[in-house]
Amino acid sequence: MPRAFTQFANAWVRLTSKSPIVVTFFAIVLGLLIGALIIITTTPAVLVSWRGLFHSWGGLGHALKVTFDNVGSAYRDMFSGSVVNPPEFWHALTTGKNWNQALTPISETLTYATPLIIASIGVGLAFQTGIFNIGANGQAILGGIAGASVATLIHLPMILHLPLTMLAGIAGGMIAGSIPGLLKAFTGAHEVIVTLMLNYVVALFLIFSLLSTALQRPNQSNDISRNFDPSAQLAPLFGTASGLRVSWGIFIALAVVVFAWWFLDRSSLGFDFRVTGANPNAARASGINAKAVIVMVFLLSGGLAGLAGVVQASSTTHLIDGGFLIGNAGIGFTAITVALLGRNRPMGILWASLLFAALGVGGRAMQASTGIPLDLATVIQSAIVLFVATPVLVKEIFRLHTAQTGAVQLATKGWSS
Repeated sequence: MPRAFTQFANAWVRLTSKSPIVVTFFAIVLGLLIGALIIITTTPAVLVSWRGLFHSWGGLGHALKVTFDNVGSAYRDMFSGSVVNPPEFWHALTTGKNWNQALTPISETLTYATPLIIASIGVGLAFQTGIFNIGANGQAILGGIAGASVATLIHLPMILHLPLTMLAGIAGGMIAGSIPGLLKAFTGAHEVIVTLMLNYVVALFLIFSLLSTALQRPNQSNDISRNFDPSAQLAPLFGTASGLRVSWGIFIALAVVVFAWWFLDRSSLGFDFRVTGANPNAARASGINAKAVIVMVFLLSGGLAGLAGVVQASSTTHLIDGGFLIGNAGIGFTAITVALLGRNRPMGILWASLLFAALGVGGRAMQASTGIPLDLATVIQSAIVLFVATPVLVKEIFRLHTAQTGAVQLATKGWSS
């Protein structure tokens, strides 16, 4: 058999295998197809073109053209608004001008993804251990409160002030995480209920902090904090004059990804985490202290969520208010779906965060250009997660084969690996 044919056959088997990478890719494809169907069935111009299908000999061709034009325009605007606008990028590349405008889409995506990566890594670490940390949003809020207190009420040189602000955010998240951790370890309280309820407690504590403490902005009756000192801000990576909002916080996010990879795959405590998540009985039999692991999981997961909260405030708004990370802006809840999509593995979570950020940022650009509601991006995100959570359905739709031995795995089945 010719070598080229053998290589092609091996590549085709890998492409149609049941490996998590392939399943995730096809889940994204299915999510985009569902988005396309929604565009087709809700766009008046498309519906009118199909109603006139039999009015002329060219009715079918016209309907297909209108359909592809509308779907293509929506996804093109989503891509150009979140990654790069090819004409603008080519103009900047050939003339050396307007680089700021050309890089704005990817800058906005990275800005959105930065805290999401950190929070999702924290949630993913908990899921790896079989712990359902649903309180990442509250932990991020408390991290933002603690970080804002240091950033606004203490005045130091940047070399001390910025690290202290980040550490305060981590400490705030760890405090919020220690409560469900201790309760689960020593009383058997279910972490889902405790962490979920603590989100509401912390949200109310945020209002109290902004209305009844020194954190509130002077001569202001609204729930808004003082501005972060410049020495406690994560400055824009390309300078304030560039207009590009992506900050030095992106390197903190990448450092967290590297740390999580090392922790899970190279450290003894990370091994204890994974063993506990894979088989609690075997972990206890091997002498692993389950209570200590539970508390450490929540401290680490909560600390990373708190870091995400303070990075969000320090790099974008430079303050916190009563709506900080609450409602649709709550990265803690989005982090749960991102961790699931990334199979709870650091690199998978990195790519999943970038995908969710691109869909969110691109959805706003799409709405501005085409009038298609931003909710379509949320529908696509939800559909992708749905298909990732039901891999059997994806495998049946695309008739995927059994993965070859040694195929790259993002994670094992379920919430943990």
